[in-house]
Amino acid sequence: MTEQGFGPYKEIVRRPTACLTLLGMALFGGSAAAEDARLAVEQFVSRLSEVSVSDMVVSQTLTLYDPQDSRQQVMGEQRLSIKLPARQRLETDLAGEREVQLLSGDRLVIQRGGKIFEAPPVERARQRAHTLFPFRRTAADLLVEWQSLGVRTDVTQIVRVGGRAVTVIGALQGDRTSPAVWLDPDYGVVRFVAREDVRGRPKLLDLAFSEHRKVAAGFFYPFRQEIFLDGKLLSVTRVRSVDVNVGLPDSLFDTDALLEGPSR
Repeated sequence: MTEQGFGPYKEIVRRPTACLTLLGMALFGGSAAAEDARLAVEQFVSRLSEVSVSDMVVSQTLTLYDPQDSRQQVMGEQRLSIKLPARQRLETDLAGEREVQLLSGDRLVIQRGGKIFEAPPVERARQRAHTLFPFRRTAADLLVEWQSLGVRTDVTQIVRVGGRAVTVIGALQGDRTSPAVWLDPDYGVVRFVAREDVRGRPKLLDLAFSEHRKVAAGFFYPFRQEIFLDGKLLSVTRVRSVDVNVGLPDSLFDTDALLEGPSR
């Protein structure tokens, strides 16, 4: 199977984005559960506000699997550059094809296959790195954004993941299909479940983050990231290195320069 045979699934794994043993008790009651969700998010955001991070560069290896046959694999390299609060550049080299995604504010510019174009707002909304690593954002911002993705913030439960207490927002015990955010008090989002439209058909998208390592005082980064589509493994990202506060230049995130200039 060629790399092109993975079709629309490549678009999912190119977005800048862990197995879990569940044990816990659901917290019932709409208003009480909503308060639990708000408090959990506020506590994490408050802790993260004390972390001094202005930018970061992540080098990682991407393995893309055919969801119909996991033996079919394509491997590539990615470099993710993030400059807070809302700029990121993702460079992907996959089976001889190079792509650059440049996100700045509300603009997403993509360079792919010799073409450079500005993506529509719906594609911009699918970028999740700013949700998973919410520096300089409020708890209210995150809750509203998760609600827009179908997560019920009036439903929560506490589970144990690797011996750690994690707040699940959006799903009760035994519910594996509802949109949900799994929030660790130190690591942040360790699992994100959402609905994704693939060729006009709804699919269950499950992002899992594990093997967290401290890369700055008070800030942990997941060195293993997995994506499942309707329960089938779609990709595994293995982080090789994370460099924090490297002083990335603004020119690296210039969407107009990418649209108008030669390929970088």
